[in-house]
Amino acid sequence: MKLIISVMANLTVILAATAVFAGTVNLPQTGQTACYDSSGNVITCTGTGQDGEIGAGGAWPTSRFTVGTGAEADCVTDNLTGLMWAKNGNLPGSERTWTEALDYVMSINSNSGAGLCGHYDWRLPNINEMESLVNAQEANSATWLNGQGFVDVKPYIYWSSTSYNRYTNEAWLVNMYYGNTDMIDKAIPAYVWMVRSGEQAL
Repeated sequence: MKLIISVMANLTVILAATAVFAGTVNLPQTGQTACYDSSGNVITCTGTGQDGEIGAGGAWPTSRFTVGTGAEADCVTDNLTGLMWAKNGNLPGSERTWTEALDYVMSINSNSGAGLCGHYDWRLPNINEMESLVNAQEANSATWLNGQGFVDVKPYIYWSSTSYNRYTNEAWLVNMYYGNTDMIDKAIPAYVWMVRSGEQAL
């Protein structure tokens, strides 16, 4: 009986400690500032409760992206998330399967690889990181990103490193035209965009 009470007391302490140290995630704003009626017409936002009115999430910095200079000229830093991205949204030059995408990034980081911008810790972004590039206010996020300092961002699907937990032969991706997320079979080719962590990474 004493053993059971002791175990329960320890469990209570662990749970309490977890509650104390649990943090919150400050998601960034979506970028949407307009509001729409059911026909898709722009309307005044006041009282709609839409994202354009509420603007929930972390505010965007005045300058969202900074293109690197010197040795980091081929990279772009997201001033909202702190993530550093390859400037070229299609660095491999073609679509790859999910496994090929992971292998490509590993080859950049390998001893025989050239690295990128002097860094060798590149990876395939997780689904949250990939989706953070989407601007919900824009009809085509790829076009918008190409105007923000990036080059060759395709208005198609991009791999994330996140597998789909129900069917592990599938992985999550982001469509850079519509901005939506979905999952497809890992054997289907999609575009590859490398990222590395920064101080405020998601």
